[in-house]
Amino acid sequence: MALFFTADTHFGDHRTINIQKRPFADVAAMDALIVEQWNAAVGPGDDVWHLGDVARRPGDVAALLERLNGTKHLLRGNNDPDATVAAAGWASVGDYAEIDADGHRLVLCHYPFRSWNGQHRGALNLHGHSHGRLKPMPRQFDVGVDVHGFAPVRLAQLLAPEAERRGGAGAAS
Repeated sequence: MALFFTADTHFGDHRTINIQKRPFADVAAMDALIVEQWNAAVGPGDDVWHLGDVARRPGDVAALLERLNGTKHLLRGNNDPDATVAAAGWASVGDYAEIDADGHRLVLCHYPFRSWNGQHRGALNLHGHSHGRLKPMPRQFDVGVDVHGFAPVRLAQLLAPEAERRGGAGAAS
């Protein structure tokens, strides 16, 4: 079982294509690629923490979750109404979580924090909401799809050196 993180999928939301300058002609193309990338990375037995802003229309969420691999946990974002939270297919829902993974304490929330529990003891803050527009802080990572090729990401990918994360020159071999 592997553990993945993602945020800001905004399925079915044409506004996100324009506001975030996503490279898609329409929401059908965007949604298809995000589903494809998700299922290419995540297996049926894997866990995924979705850190909010799932979809434009809450009525679409249950059907979307059926199409996506893995056991899915939601931490509500500012664009997730009660109907999204209540949709069938979530293993858990909340606003905030602290979990341990791969020897690290993780503080998870849709929103990035200026400071967080355990920050000075090595805890990591994983978040969405900012679509890659915030200046990076030590031990803080935006897990949104805009930052990670429209796919969920593993903790090891977040912790890898920058060149390795981007697949560029200087990547460890």
